[in-house]
Amino acid sequence: MAKSDFYEVLGVAKNASDDDIKKAYRKLAMKHHPDRNPDSKQAEEKFKQAKEAYEILSDPDKRGAYDRYGHAGVDPNAAGMGGAGGAPFGDAFGDIFGEIFGGGGGGRRGGGGPQVYRGADLKYSMEITLEQAANGFDTEIRVPSWENCEVCKGSGAKPGTSPKTCHTCGGAGAVRMQQGFFSVQQTCPTCHGTGKEVTDPCKSCDGVGRTRRNKTLQVKIPAGIDEGMRIRSSGNGEPGVNGGPSGDLFVEIHIKQHKIFQRDGDDLHCELTIPFTTAILGGDIQVPTLSGKAEITIPDGTQSGKTFRLRGKGIKGVRAGYPGDLYCHVILETPVKLNDQQKDLLRQFELSLTEGGDRHSPQSKSWTDRVKDFFS
Repeated sequence: MAKSDFYEVLGVAKNASDDDIKKAYRKLAMKHHPDRNPDSKQAEEKFKQAKEAYEILSDPDKRGAYDRYGHAGVDPNAAGMGGAGGAPFGDAFGDIFGEIFGGGGGGRRGGGGPQVYRGADLKYSMEITLEQAANGFDTEIRVPSWENCEVCKGSGAKPGTSPKTCHTCGGAGAVRMQQGFFSVQQTCPTCHGTGKEVTDPCKSCDGVGRTRRNKTLQVKIPAGIDEGMRIRSSGNGEPGVNGGPSGDLFVEIHIKQHKIFQRDGDDLHCELTIPFTTAILGGDIQVPTLSGKAEITIPDGTQSGKTFRLRGKGIKGVRAGYPGDLYCHVILETPVKLNDQQKDLLRQFELSLTEGGDRHSPQSKSWTDRVKDFFS
């Protein structure tokens, strides 16, 4: 899953002290605790994010791995491998059976070198208009990225020095723990799987070997894309560790609320406000569509709430073979701020309707009858 930066989740700086991290977590935990927000999925998600961030940043070893490699350094599921704090499933069982049968260890450790990790996936939220979603477009986005430090050339060591072979694992990137009959291999807690140890870190990157940069990516938004859909940009997530593959970037689409239309799948809905005179006498009226204007013939005697359907005036979805429809829902506008003469005319008009009997108001007659039956 794509994750936010743990420091940003807690709202602290990268050099924040342990006390600052603890205070920030307590504040967020109190604010978003599920017991205080029983019906809020958003609060529950923020509480989980804060808890995960605190578990990593409050542990010195995990925090060091996160600062050095990002999410890949602490993700136990990255590319099916173990994170900084545990051994991969394949490695553990490979080592156990290797001790018994003399076989080799499993896992991705090319040539017996340091552990290889896939980079974490990243998420980028993009807000677009309904018109853009319907027609599609090409755009550019700027996303944070890691690049090799220009000062130390990616080694993490101060210029003039170089990383040394890790004294804990001897450069293997992993340590073996003997538990009676079984032998279990785990990622080295000192070098976090790199096999190298930086004793004199580069001041420019604090020994990480990489620095944050923004990069520009070209993104093609397909026509018909809908709310919540994601576009995958392969290899543009966080870089891998020890030569591992980079993660992916997922661009998640959110559509702005439109002034006229509401989208329902590939169909569009809108309210069509008409004067009561048009509803009575009928007439032609223009309605907007995403591709221009269309005309609807309003029959005489149209009632409020009637729906007119315009076929093919909706949106053609990403996987659809043909576009949806546009539904126009009629709303009658009641005249306001009438003068005395206008009110007089309406009273005369109402009197003429009354004299004509129920045939002018069939719905009112039906409603009145239902009310009488209800109370009888």
